[in-house]
Amino acid sequence: MTDKKAIAEKLLQINAIKLSIDKPFTWASGWKSPIYCDNRKILSFPFVRDFIKSEMCNVIFQTFEKAEIIAGVATAGIPWGAMVADQLKLPYIYVRPKPKEHGLGNQIEGFYERGKRVVVVEDLVSTGKSSLQVVDVLKNAGLEVEGMVSIFNYGFEQAKDAFKKYGITLKSLTDYDSLIDLAISKKSISESEQKDLLIWRSDPGNWAVKS
Repeated sequence: MTDKKAIAEKLLQINAIKLSIDKPFTWASGWKSPIYCDNRKILSFPFVRDFIKSEMCNVIFQTFEKAEIIAGVATAGIPWGAMVADQLKLPYIYVRPKPKEHGLGNQIEGFYERGKRVVVVEDLVSTGKSSLQVVDVLKNAGLEVEGMVSIFNYGFEQAKDAFKKYGITLKSLTDYDSLIDLAISKKSISESEQKDLLIWRSDPGNWAVKS
């Protein structure tokens, strides 16, 4: 069983996750957010990197025992997928956001056979839209998607609903709730800040207006 709080603490220690309620971050979508998660930073810390890789492998081994291929999501999921596939001794492919505009025009890179069971590796899941687009690409290529593993998950209701609709099992090493619980236990946020963080998660698109 993965210790979600322990993983959240490691991400905070290396500043892969930052909390800033008074000076929120701006996402690419335009949303104002009190949290920013950059799991690419983990790659620069060998011991944390190795720990995260091992935890991902454990989740896949325990939950998706029928997996025959690992698929990384470009770009942040590519290194994690490659490391996991190497440790589990499974074939590896990765999925581009869109087909290449030259050469063979591939959107899926690597060798695969139709009908094989695939586990998708993501670095984080927010709304779930881009992650599930990858599922569509893999399914359209004739692959069977067993499920998805991510390092972090914001736990948005729209993502939960989307994964349920697709019938895809998502396993995350840590998540927003675990992060908040950790921050409270370490007394690094107040009760009012906790409330504001939960309000943001319930309606992130309008959070800046409410706060």
